[in-house]
Amino acid sequence: MGLIQAVINHIINSFQNQEITSSILLSVLVVAGILALYEFIVYQVILHRSLYNKAFNICIAVLPFFISTIILCLQSNLVITLGTIGALAIIRFRTAVKDPVDLIFILWSIHIGITCGCRLFEMAVVTSLVATVVLIILNRINLVMKSHILVIHCPSAENESTIIGLLERYTRKYRIKSRNHTEKGMDFVFEIVTKEAASLAAEMEKAEGVERFSLMEYDSDDIL
Repeated sequence: MGLIQAVINHIINSFQNQEITSSILLSVLVVAGILALYEFIVYQVILHRSLYNKAFNICIAVLPFFISTIILCLQSNLVITLGTIGALAIIRFRTAVKDPVDLIFILWSIHIGITCGCRLFEMAVVTSLVATVVLIILNRINLVMKSHILVIHCPSAENESTIIGLLERYTRKYRIKSRNHTEKGMDFVFEIVTKEAASLAAEMEKAEGVERFSLMEYDSDDIL
């Protein structure tokens, strides 16, 4: 019992000896604010240009301030630590994250708050810079080949071979999603991957049997 009591006293004393001064609080908030602003710019400029969500971006920019100060409180007193854990355990968030990439930015905000709260400023800065470089590289690689949906209306099904020939020339891969027979003709829906969308559209304008078509770029299967 004496050993257990000594360990408990050591833990309690280690928490109570942490003093949060104004300089510590100011330094944590300043670094967290700079990194949060940096993440705000990364989200707005580098990614999600077509699907930009301003409300979400504001949330991930403000989140590090709260997390960093919570971490400071957890270091200062054991009672506050236990109370905070209990309070956070009953919080439930019902809003679904529609884009998986948004999870990266949520985790990034949490990382900034925790590392700044622990005063590991160098780790926070280096991790943010490395994450930015990786996101830029992966985003550029994804832009080499873009996915598109091609919707074509033809007077008859006999024009399918002509369309297939054009797709084999200008696309990396394609897949027929649907064939719709109507009284006025035939409608095709193709899923294609190409980096020559403009050239393909120009050839479609000249192709015989293609009365009208639509070529749409998309980032997920939700469009279907």
